[in-house]
Amino acid sequence: MTNKRFGLSDHRHNLFYNGLHEAFWGFGIAFHTTYAVVPLFLKMLGAPPIIIGSAAGVFTACAAIPQIAIAFLGQRIRNLKKGIIAAHSVMIPPMLLAGFVFGFLAPSGPSAWMIYFGCFVLFSIGVGVVFPIWADFLELVHLPERRGEFFGVSFAVTNGAGFVGGLVVKWLLDTAPFPSNFGFGFLIYALCIFVAVLLFFFYRLKPRQNKDVNRDFGLFKRQLKQVLSADKNFRRYLYSRMLLAANYPAISLYAVYAHDKLQFDVSEAGIFTAITVLLSGSSSFLLGKLGDRMGHKHVFVIVFLGYLGAMATALLATNMSHAYLIFVFLGVGQGGFLTTAMSLIFEFAGEAGDKKTYFALTDTLTAPFVVLFIVLSGIFIPIYSMGTVLIGLGVFIIAGVIALALFTREPKSLKTQYPPPESLM
Repeated sequence: MTNKRFGLSDHRHNLFYNGLHEAFWGFGIAFHTTYAVVPLFLKMLGAPPIIIGSAAGVFTACAAIPQIAIAFLGQRIRNLKKGIIAAHSVMIPPMLLAGFVFGFLAPSGPSAWMIYFGCFVLFSIGVGVVFPIWADFLELVHLPERRGEFFGVSFAVTNGAGFVGGLVVKWLLDTAPFPSNFGFGFLIYALCIFVAVLLFFFYRLKPRQNKDVNRDFGLFKRQLKQVLSADKNFRRYLYSRMLLAANYPAISLYAVYAHDKLQFDVSEAGIFTAITVLLSGSSSFLLGKLGDRMGHKHVFVIVFLGYLGAMATALLATNMSHAYLIFVFLGVGQGGFLTTAMSLIFEFAGEAGDKKTYFALTDTLTAPFVVLFIVLSGIFIPIYSMGTVLIGLGVFIIAGVIALALFTREPKSLKTQYPPPESLM
């Protein structure tokens, strides 16, 4: 499972297989994007506005549900290859079910959206099972000094494959009848996840230090509190992320808001996906390299300026070229977010910190604010209109960018001291 020494050749070997893994993942996810495909599918199924606008937020909030428990249980995993494969496998059944139901049974009626939304929630929880274990796994497959490159290249491949997937999405939505066209796409996604999971067998892992397993959940909770009390800079980062949670309902509203204004064909979701992932790929690579040089916190500010550009364009859109531009900006934000958020987790944790704990804390503590913004958006859209709600969400995003830029320091410039676990007993 492990090599005695882990060098540049192992790093490059893993980068190759991670690129293949991300290619299948990126192609598949084009059929289930939370910023285009899912919101438009829910709209065509007749879902209420609060459900339509919740897609990206529900995905994030549900993914946060299992993460603290998985971070605790993940300490017992000795074979990370088996662990990461088992965790990824949890996502496949809900996507297969959604694909079969809508691809072959093609339900209709006012409650059809509930069937899909149930599968969507289960799938999102499955993603939450993956994240903490994935953070531990990734630590063992790359060189720290080439982290930005590793994530940047990997996510660039994800988005390059997603560009091809987006073109196939447009063809599929134009060719097959509704809702089978979406259902067949979900089946393709499930197959891609399956193949991507198999590729984990070929990775080379660094030697892993054997640590005593903590079987006391009370001690684990005290360790979580200790991380938050000891790492003040991480707390400031979390405060900014709580404000930036307003971005999640906004992402899910752009395609629907533009559709209401411009009345384009729903198959444009494929073009929106292709544009987003094309820009996301280049953004992922360039911002990953830039983060290695100037700091990932600074790049994270650039990421959210891209998101704000998408919002401003959506509010001002009057023709299809403006609609496409929304997803250009969104692609810059999406690509940079993936690379930078992962890099920041590793930098906040440092050498001594537990990566999966930082990952779980970030998603778990920001999830309530994601839900809050979703609920508020659902309440205020019928009262004040979708455009007004987008402006309100933009105010919170701007506040989060200011908090991130001015009050959070580059984590790699700081070194947090962690007391030994026995001092917390």
